[in-house]
Amino acid sequence: MDTLANGHRIKSLACVDDFTKECLIINTAFGISGVQVTRILDSIALFRGYPATLRTDPGPEFTCRALGKWAFEHGIELRLIQSGKQTQNGFIESFNGRFYVACLNEHWFSDIVYARRIINDWRQDYNECPPHLALNYQAPSEFAARLRNGKCEGKQTDITH
Repeated sequence: MDTLANGHRIKSLACVDDFTKECLIINTAFGISGVQVTRILDSIALFRGYPATLRTDPGPEFTCRALGKWAFEHGIELRLIQSGKQTQNGFIESFNGRFYVACLNEHWFSDIVYARRIINDWRQDYNECPPHLALNYQAPSEFAARLRNGKCEGKQTDITH
């Protein structure tokens, strides 16, 4: 969550691949419903395929019928972390902290279009620039490209919010 210069609250939904550490999308809107979450996940699946597992916090957009039905139809296991147990989803909590400090705290968003542009630029930089120890000092996009080209072992299994 963040606030625009005019006081309107905005919400960001970040989807991150647990295996490649790639931030697949950060969708920013005034609100995000369960139906919108399913549309976002379908758009990711067009270029990444459907994950085996989706791990989320127990927010209303993730515990609604729309997401449960969507997951069932695509054979995806939903894993909700327990309320107040952020360590059950440690990577995304770390990612969200980095996103908040390095992006949201650094910018004063005049409107949602500007916020979306800055947030997307930050996402691209996150994927392309910082090497990750867990990825043998590769950037997430580099690791994911090598994985798609069969130059490293592994399989995408989880997407987290």
